[in-house]
Amino acid sequence: MAIISTILQVILLIFVVLMIFNIIIFVHELGHFLAGKWRGLQIDRFQIWFGRPIWKKEINGVQYGLGWIPAGGFVALPQMAPMEAIEGGNGDQKPLPPITPMDKIIVAIAGPLFSMLLALLSAVVVYFVGKPADFIANTEVGYVESGGPAAMAGILVGDKILAVNGEPVNGFAGSLNSVTERTILSRGDKISYTVQRPGVAEPLTLTSGFETEESRWFQRRGLRQVGIGTSNSNVIAAVTVNSPAADAGLVKGDRLLEIDGKKLYSLLQFSQYLREQKWQTVQLSVQNAGGETRSVTLTPEVPTQPADSKPMVGIAWDNSGTVDVRIVHPGPIRQVTDSLHMMWVTITSVISPDSNIGVDHLSGPVGIAKIQYQLLQTDDGWRRILAFMVLFNVNLAVLNMMPFPVLDGGHITLAVLEKIFGRPVRAKPLEILQTVCALALISLMLFVTSKDIGDSFGRGSGKNQEVIFPAN
Repeated sequence: MAIISTILQVILLIFVVLMIFNIIIFVHELGHFLAGKWRGLQIDRFQIWFGRPIWKKEINGVQYGLGWIPAGGFVALPQMAPMEAIEGGNGDQKPLPPITPMDKIIVAIAGPLFSMLLALLSAVVVYFVGKPADFIANTEVGYVESGGPAAMAGILVGDKILAVNGEPVNGFAGSLNSVTERTILSRGDKISYTVQRPGVAEPLTLTSGFETEESRWFQRRGLRQVGIGTSNSNVIAAVTVNSPAADAGLVKGDRLLEIDGKKLYSLLQFSQYLREQKWQTVQLSVQNAGGETRSVTLTPEVPTQPADSKPMVGIAWDNSGTVDVRIVHPGPIRQVTDSLHMMWVTITSVISPDSNIGVDHLSGPVGIAKIQYQLLQTDDGWRRILAFMVLFNVNLAVLNMMPFPVLDGGHITLAVLEKIFGRPVRAKPLEILQTVCALALISLMLFVTSKDIGDSFGRGSGKNQEVIFPAN
């Protein structure tokens, strides 16, 4: 019964993802459709998704349909530009009366306008219902990887990061102005960190190299990292039965303060110290939920399950105090401007020659659907989806305004050229150019989709296994 319930839940989530995706496309194409009706243009088809329609119905001379390739949608407007090779229309229809360049501009811009209006509508809803902050405001370093770039640069546990490459940071992760994101989006061969060190009056500026996670040819390239992590509360959420932690008397709610007399800043630091000590016995200073402190001796052991495991202590950690998950209510305009800023940073990083962000880090329909599916599975998933709608529709509007043939911005550019030179661009060369650009766009979509699928294999795809220690 539980399996059936899980399957039904997965099917429902997939259905919701498809509906959200279709609504976004429908609203964008509805803008073109209504503008075309308003300006008196001939409308042949209104189709969601590309390819041959798997469903179609003709109403008042317009064929409405659903294609089989889930990668967008279109409104066939033969007076705009010859698109038969792309949209599959009939090239043998009778000549239609020409339309003015202004008509073309109005119809082309209506799609991005409707996407932006949907973004604003979603932002208004988010303003009233709120969204999770998902932000780590703390900038204190709680972990430095031994031998990593940050360690080589001299960054120490306990340092507070004030700026990255001279730009102030407002947290460790969760915004474009945080330590993690500024590290990932940095450019050049070095990254500078301005830190405030305990006991040192003036801030220090330390220059670090960086590493990237290894990836396979079918995956996205790894992002920049320097081997640091934030400090956290070190509170125990659960203790495994028969584990060394249980034998030592550790319980839920205990907070780990020190290990072998050294202040403990994070769970990663705790794990690293155990490895460096080759899993030998350590002495812990522990504070219980009531504030009382005691000393505990802990010796890691190899569990019987999972097989081939390294020594463990049998503790599950409470990370609730690390990430700020408050429900926030940002203003609609701020949400849109933040989305525009994020898009600008992404595009400039992709085209920058000294950045590690490339085209392979963009997402296609599969990646977008996967993000939505994952968001729906989280706490307050519906709020996160609404916030994602703002970002996605802003991206859709702006990208479609780029002056690239087959995109709305391309139609606007052609209309402007027609107005300047007093005649439309010749049909045959234009159709060839559009076909070439469409093939390039499809190739790009297939490339990023291959990365969307490739990242599902070998990166975080392993399932967590139950840890079992032998009974004493």
